[in-house]
Amino acid sequence: MWPLLAMWLASVYAVASVVCYMVYAVDKAAARRGERRIPERVLLLIGLLCGWPGGWLAQRRLRHKTAKTSFQVKFWLTVAVNLAALGWLCWGY
Repeated sequence: MWPLLAMWLASVYAVASVVCYMVYAVDKAAARRGERRIPERVLLLIGLLCGWPGGWLAQRRLRHKTAKTSFQVKFWLTVAVNLAALGWLCWGY
């Protein structure tokens, strides 16, 4: 069971991370052009739904949302919640 669960979780995180990275990139491009932005709650929700590794990578590579302290606090809270849920899923029941 564990190898199957691990493969499934890795796939979910990989897909969600790619999606999250792309959404951050779209938001960064919109910011540069002065166009309508993607709401922060959407970025945070995608991160919460297993996309946070891609969001973290996008923040570093694109230098996007790194200076806004309020966003960073919320981002890391969603990471903590996601990891707590992962821990519960893997070891809690």
